[in-house]
Amino acid sequence: MIREDEVYKIGKIGKPHGVKGEVSLMFSDDVFDRVDADYLVLMVDGILVPFFFEEYRFKSGETALVKFCDIDTKEQAQELTGCDVYFPKALSDRGEDELTWDELAGFEIIDADNGGALLGTLAYVDDATENVLFNVKRPDGGEILIPAAEDFIISVEADKRQIRVSLPDGLLDLG
Repeated sequence: MIREDEVYKIGKIGKPHGVKGEVSLMFSDDVFDRVDADYLVLMVDGILVPFFFEEYRFKSGETALVKFCDIDTKEQAQELTGCDVYFPKALSDRGEDELTWDELAGFEIIDADNGGALLGTLAYVDDATENVLFNVKRPDGGEILIPAAEDFIISVEADKRQIRVSLPDGLLDLG
């Protein structure tokens, strides 16, 4: 059984492509092309399942067309639409201290300028635009958006699940 702490998210399955079981894969990391791997892991009905691929080809810098073994019809491929795609950490070429945006969810956001005060917990990272934002759930139940800019991030401590930030005056008052 594959555990969530053994993989990291690299993309999502899109629509079927053609009628022979090929699917589109929108990816944020092309690690499957850089390392020797025969499979990707898909989240199917809440379970991580390995899917071996026969072949893939890049459609763009962020999309690949993938043909998985034993997925031979458009209908079979359609069942995979919307599945999150993961890659095994053990096969990855990334460093042990490298984290994806998705892996930061749940980290505490600490205000280094305010005596280490807890600003809240990172709910998710909005990377849909050029300016990446941390969506932070405040202890009082509210939420704030903080730019995920290198200039504001002092440290990321994976072992403590904390991100220390130094924010410009007034940023937390926006709202």
